[in-house]
Amino acid sequence: MISRGTAARRRVSTASATVTAFMAALTLGACIPGDHRGQGGPDGPRPRTAPASTEPLADCPATGVRIQSTGGDAAMGLRALGLELVNCGEHPYQLDGYPVLHVFDEAREPIMLRVVNGAKEITSGFDQPPRQVILAAGERATAVVLWRNLVTDSTVVATNGEFLTVAPAAGQPAEEVDPDGPIDLGNTGRIGVSAWKKADPSTPVPTRPAPPPAPSAVPSSVSPPDSRL
Repeated sequence: MISRGTAARRRVSTASATVTAFMAALTLGACIPGDHRGQGGPDGPRPRTAPASTEPLADCPATGVRIQSTGGDAAMGLRALGLELVNCGEHPYQLDGYPVLHVFDEAREPIMLRVVNGAKEITSGFDQPPRQVILAAGERATAVVLWRNLVTDSTVVATNGEFLTVAPAAGQPAEEVDPDGPIDLGNTGRIGVSAWKKADPSTPVPTRPAPPPAPSAVPSSVSPPDSRL
């Protein structure tokens, strides 16, 4: 017969072993790296959900450049989002073209869009052709993303993007960029972007892009104000 004292000691021993095994499992799970397999599709790599961590991000990505937004602006349905690329590496970095954009919905699924290089189908004033830009360490380049919140066909569902990734050029790694609000494209199915241009070193980093120029004509889908009001 097992005494009451012996049975109690066995229960304590069993509970202690269970807790130890549970803590070991938690520790092992914390040490397993996340799944970094690509989630790309026809529109490029999907943005990853940022892990819950209080650790600061690395100062400079492995590519040697960092891309970020400088804020957005809107006027009469025309949207503008500033982009800034900083050479945070130690070597010169060359650009010669347009940023490569991919837009994703709230479920991080890619949105099929036509990207207009130069934005000439969206507004004027951003059609300067690309030029070779060489950034020394610490220098930066800028570009502007443009689109219209315009609905011209009530049978087509309006598109709202929630996430944006930007690559310096085709074939280069993309970074997720804060779009400073929804990318409300209406049902236009297109988004524009200007060419990279070198920023003046003496110019402070803007918090928002310069307001886009006023459109040359009011879109046909926008009704003129009632003069009787």
